[in-house]
Amino acid sequence: MAITPGRKRVIISNILPTVDCGKFPAKIVIDQPFTISADIFTDGIDKISARVLIRHSGQKLWKELELQLRDNDRWYATFTPDKLGKYSYQVIAWINHYTTWQDGIRKKYAAGQDILVDLKAGLAIGEDALTRAAGKDKNTIQKWLQQLEAVTESETGMKLTEDETMNGLFCKYRNKIATTIHPQTFELIVDPPKAVFSAWYELFPRSAAADPSKHGTFNDVCNLLPTIAKMGFDVLYLPPIHPIGLTNRKGKNNSLIAAETDPGSPWAIGAAAGGHKDIHPQLGNLKDFKKLVTAAKKQGIDIALDIAFQCSPDHPYVKQHPEWFKWRADGSIQFAENPPKKYEDILPFNFESEAFESLWDELKSIIQYWADNGVNIFRVDNPHTKAIPFWEWAIDKLKAEYPQLIFLAEAFTRPRIMEHLAKVGFTQSYTYFAWRNTRRELEEYITELTKTDLQYYFRPNFWPNTPDILTEELVHGGVNAHIARVILAGTLSSSYGIYGPVYDLNVNEPRPGKEEYNDNEKYEIKHWDWNSYTKTREIISRLNRIRKENPALHTTNNIEFATTDNDQIICYIKADDSRQNIIIVVVNLDPYNTQTGNIKLPLYKVGISYDKPFAVHDLLSGDKYEWNEWNFVSLNPHDIPAHVLKVIQ
Repeated sequence: MAITPGRKRVIISNILPTVDCGKFPAKIVIDQPFTISADIFTDGIDKISARVLIRHSGQKLWKELELQLRDNDRWYATFTPDKLGKYSYQVIAWINHYTTWQDGIRKKYAAGQDILVDLKAGLAIGEDALTRAAGKDKNTIQKWLQQLEAVTESETGMKLTEDETMNGLFCKYRNKIATTIHPQTFELIVDPPKAVFSAWYELFPRSAAADPSKHGTFNDVCNLLPTIAKMGFDVLYLPPIHPIGLTNRKGKNNSLIAAETDPGSPWAIGAAAGGHKDIHPQLGNLKDFKKLVTAAKKQGIDIALDIAFQCSPDHPYVKQHPEWFKWRADGSIQFAENPPKKYEDILPFNFESEAFESLWDELKSIIQYWADNGVNIFRVDNPHTKAIPFWEWAIDKLKAEYPQLIFLAEAFTRPRIMEHLAKVGFTQSYTYFAWRNTRRELEEYITELTKTDLQYYFRPNFWPNTPDILTEELVHGGVNAHIARVILAGTLSSSYGIYGPVYDLNVNEPRPGKEEYNDNEKYEIKHWDWNSYTKTREIISRLNRIRKENPALHTTNNIEFATTDNDQIICYIKADDSRQNIIIVVVNLDPYNTQTGNIKLPLYKVGISYDKPFAVHDLLSGDKYEWNEWNFVSLNPHDIPAHVLKVIQ
């Protein structure tokens, strides 16, 4: 019988953060502390020491972090990553014979018992470590052993046992044969700050011209950057900027017949002018695009580019690589379908093609091309309709070379698919937020996102609208609903976005029988009044300023819901890690009527005392109040349908 495993008496289990038992990396953010925890215990009353071994993929040496026992055999260590990319970590633990010996002697000494014989037991501990020590450390241990050997009275011996330097050395030169090493190494992906905190604004560059008779250009978008920055957005998302096909081009409102002047859908990518690595000639050229990227960064804005892996029938790929597409029995090419819906203007790639390797390489190279030209953020169109193993492979390869990249999954599909896309590498995801309207729906959904294992890998990005989504809430609720929903989006989630300027201009005419905008911008060029004032635009600007100034709103998972006696009122509280910044949000979910109610705050969750009132400052209205555990609120949606309260400490 082998005796080595029998000397490893410490048990390690339930390590967090992990995803699918370590099959996929958990996600964290650079320069932000995060916690690794584990259940660690042993038989009997011996003391334990535990460490996290952590290493960046670009480093050879492991760094040791000490785990601290907090309660009920749960141990914790905090780590702040200083490099983007992939880290690995492993948990180890062992019986610490020095602290066990130290603790026993302290208790006996305090009880007035003789400890001279017990002191000599420390010699074996030191001599064992001495066999592995080297250099100055070895000399230090030898000196300590000599002093301990010479002890003749208890008080001198006690001073030797209190030397924490020795504990550090004995841990350093621990007996590895008796050290439990958890058999699994886990991974972490470290992303840039905008992976968790960002405000997105979507616009069509072709609609950016000041002259309504002209096709917009990148230079026109440059002229709009100050307006977008003034509203407080830090990500500007552009739908596909590539040449648009002519074959089966869609007309106004997705009509099968396009007029000669119809510009077509930007998602029907590819024409004689080129494909996914080319720019629509009327938008400008690569030099103009790079100028836009640079100008945006000067305003604190990142350009997010749409990645839509599909082709117009006119795309050069169709002739160059027919093996990448599906062909029907009659020799015609298979266009996209979701019966009974048909998308005659686009062709899907065949991910089951025997030539899948060359297809994968080319698709990855598209993202690489735009990354080389200054794009760090990509919104990926319908990733759930492409092979998920492709995304796992491509994102891993791309982030190894470009660790600053952020990928937003536009996947309004079944929950398990959305979750798996996040597991295989997508940084953020669209969500079901647009269709969660009641207090119960919102609380249950946010709790699922933030209090389950999803918190370790699924980062929600809340959008109240998109070019494809105009909900009944926005149609019937008008301006009041637009304001309430954007406040919810920007305070429930640390990342949110709007399809503007239709949102901030309160455009809400639906296409009959559809949950989408009438005269949809996807199929025509619009002209927007960028200089007009709207209440929605004003509130959005205030909201984004509030978000930037309050660290409590820089993360999603710190949310705690309050109890309210009116289902039309939702309330939640957020605090930063230091609890120095605490925000309370109250929103009237009824866009038509004033709603009143009583709120009970979970003050214990954020360290606020129950026994005395505290001052709050409404960052939306400027008003100040005195609040307690229980509070009465009245919110008129025709005024401002929400409080965003900062606790004054």
